[in-house]
Amino acid sequence: MADEEKKVFDIESAASLVKELRGSFNSGKTKSYEWRITQLKGIGKMIDEREKDILEALRKDLSKPEVEAFMSEISMTKGACKTALKELSRWMKPEKAKTSIATYPSSAEIVSEPLGVVLVISPWNFPFLLSVDPVIGAIAAGNAVVLKPSEIAPATSNLLSKLLEEYLDNSSIRVVEGAVPETTALLEQKWDKIFYTGGPRVGRIIMAAAAKHLTPITLELGGKCPAVVDSNVNLKVAVRRIIAGKWACNDGQACVAPDYVITTKDFAPKLIDVMRHELEEFFGKNPMESEDMSRIVSVQHFKRLTKLLDEDNVSDKIIIGGQRDENRLKIAPTILLDVPEDTEIMREEIFGPLLPILTVEKIEESFDVINSKSKPLAAYLFSENKHLHKDFVNNISAGGMLINDTILHLTVSSLPFGGVGESGTGSYHGKFSFDTFSHKKAVLYRGFAGESSARYPPYTPGKLKLLKTLNSGKILSILLALLRFSKD
Repeated sequence: MADEEKKVFDIESAASLVKELRGSFNSGKTKSYEWRITQLKGIGKMIDEREKDILEALRKDLSKPEVEAFMSEISMTKGACKTALKELSRWMKPEKAKTSIATYPSSAEIVSEPLGVVLVISPWNFPFLLSVDPVIGAIAAGNAVVLKPSEIAPATSNLLSKLLEEYLDNSSIRVVEGAVPETTALLEQKWDKIFYTGGPRVGRIIMAAAAKHLTPITLELGGKCPAVVDSNVNLKVAVRRIIAGKWACNDGQACVAPDYVITTKDFAPKLIDVMRHELEEFFGKNPMESEDMSRIVSVQHFKRLTKLLDEDNVSDKIIIGGQRDENRLKIAPTILLDVPEDTEIMREEIFGPLLPILTVEKIEESFDVINSKSKPLAAYLFSENKHLHKDFVNNISAGGMLINDTILHLTVSSLPFGGVGESGTGSYHGKFSFDTFSHKKAVLYRGFAGESSARYPPYTPGKLKLLKTLNSGKILSILLALLRFSKD
């Protein structure tokens, strides 16, 4: 009966919500430093006081081990909040800008102003971090915010709805739960920014909806993130870091997880032996019983992954793992060797515990393999060769890069996190979050001195000569021209 009585969130409801939040934004309350700081402190307090509830929701949705959930969701969200609290006053200050002789005397500055009412649509794989982190940026920039968490992580979605209502200002910050109908209703509205994290298919839908209103967007998508492993490497450390970025990171259900490995044919046997050993060290002889790995999020995603494994010319390439249990939504860490490039597992982002290893004759050939695919969100190289480092950075286009590790680049708040091409558009983290939810307003200040008739009709040859001299940038010529023009 309670479900029947629950109000349907339709287009009218969405329009009413946006209207209400726009009224709150137009009142000016969200623009003040005090309001922003109060909300950010509220988020910090929420995390501190409700950490156990958050961890329990993550366990229900994804069976995330407590340590992994704390590191990847609690700690990172806390860090983002602390950075914003510490730096907000500096971020809000206008930036001084240089002026030109054409505007002399004058001064200029760049003013960061909030965009208005923004929509954040978050994913299911890191349902707390990837919901709250962009909301922190939106609040820091002074916006009113609607968060639409993923229905595929229902426990976290429901908890976020309750916590944000309890700890934050509901006149300016709201959560809308639901699935496709609710998201569709929200996308019909005019927003001042849409921030979406998810896959390319829905990303295209978001982009099309935003285009109707010329709404600016940030798309945090994904792609097939490569990890190149050279023979000149500390192999044990490299393998442990690959495992940490793949199976110990939500069981490969992460947009920055290594999607495939490239190494040389000669080095592959050594790499595989060490991976087999380290996987056993991490998850035991029977990884299906390990409590240190998340599970697959849903039956639908489980079947998608097993379909990738069962394709012709793929199943016979499994060299490690392959075990599966649909009832528990678990697939063992699975490594495949030299899967054909035309198979589905090599065409689409895997987003799970499957890791193909491709071999090449020379490690430099890995560049051609990577560049034959869409630009990834992240690219990884393991090598002691400094020359190879430089070539990798210069010749591979990716949202971000990490040399001799995986995924840790997104913990550095001074680095932008975002994609390029099909892996996304726009970036955030640290001040980049503040900037992505801000408009950079150019402001030029002039007095009434320094007036020159050269800019006004009637135009004369003398005025044209003066303008050309000013345009030349030659200081002495400019001074002489100004003196002559003033006498005229």
